[in-house]
Amino acid sequence: MTTLHATPIHTAPGSSAPDNLRGLVLMALGFFAFAACDVQAKYLADSFHPAQVVWFRQIGLFLGVVVLITIKGTHLLRSRLPGIQITRGVTAVISGLCFVLAVRSVPLADAVAVTFIAPFIVTLLSALFLREPVGPRRWAAVAVGFAGMLVVIRPGFGVFDPAIFFVVGAACFFSMRQVLSRSLAGADSVSTTVAYTSITATLLLSLALPFVWTTPQTLQLWAVIVGLTATAGLGEILVIRALDIAQASVVAPMQYSLIIWSTFYGFVVFGDLPDHWTFVGCAIIVASGLYTLHRERLNARAAKQQAQADAAKAPA
Repeated sequence: MTTLHATPIHTAPGSSAPDNLRGLVLMALGFFAFAACDVQAKYLADSFHPAQVVWFRQIGLFLGVVVLITIKGTHLLRSRLPGIQITRGVTAVISGLCFVLAVRSVPLADAVAVTFIAPFIVTLLSALFLREPVGPRRWAAVAVGFAGMLVVIRPGFGVFDPAIFFVVGAACFFSMRQVLSRSLAGADSVSTTVAYTSITATLLLSLALPFVWTTPQTLQLWAVIVGLTATAGLGEILVIRALDIAQASVVAPMQYSLIIWSTFYGFVVFGDLPDHWTFVGCAIIVASGLYTLHRERLNARAAKQQAQADAAKAPA
C-alpha cells in the first residue's frame, strides 16, 4: 500500500458484470509498478529534495489523468464535493513527503510494511469521525496490526531508526485520504477523485519547486526520473482499470503483494534484506489487514441485504 498512490482502493466498481480474474491480474501489475516506483523514489531521495522527488512522481500521475480525461472526457473534473477533493490532494502531498523522507534511511521493505497499518488507522478514524460501527473482532484486528508494526520497528532493541516516524506519519495522512474517499464514494467516481488528487498535488508541489529544484546531472538520474514518472502513471491506470472491471472486495487484498515486490526490489537495488523479525511483523500486519478486509466485506454484504429487505417491505 504505497502511500503515494492516489486511487481509493476500497471504492466499489461500477461494472454490473465484474471480471474479477482480469481485475486481479491488473491489480497485481499495478502494485508491481508501484513497487518499482517506490524503489526509484528511494534512489532519487539521495540526490534531490523530497518535494522534487514527489513532484517527479506526481507528473506521472498527472499524465495518467490526462490520458483518462482524453478517454473518458472532461466530465471527470466535475465534482459534487470539490472542497473535500482538494483536501484529499493536500493529504496526498504530505503523505508523499513523509514517505520519501523516511526511505532515505529506512529499508524499503520495512517502510512499506509499516505503511500497511493504514487500514487500522482508517478503522479508528472511521469510528471516530464517520460514526461507523466497529465490532470487537475488528478492534482486535486493529490491536494485532499495531503489534505487528511494533515487531517490525522494535523500539528500544537497538535497531530502531527514528526516521520510521515519517513512515507512520505517511500512513496517518494516507489513512485520512482513505476516510475522505469514503465521504466521496457516493458523490464522485474513482476517476474524478484521482484527477482532483493528482491536479491538486501537482499544483502544490509546483509552487515549492523553484525553492528546492536541483537539475539532474547524469543520464542515469534522468533515466530513473523517467522510470519513476512512467511507473507512477502506469500503476495508477492499472489500479483504476482493475477497480472499474472487478469487485473491489476481491481485488483489494492484492495490494499486499507490494511487500513482496518491495522486498525484491530493495534487495536487488540496495542489498537490503529484512531480518526474520521484519518478516514476522509483516505476516502479522498482513493477516490482520486481510481479516479487516474480510470483516468489512461481511458488513457491506449484511448492509446490502438489510437494504434489500427494507425495500421489499416498503409499500409500493
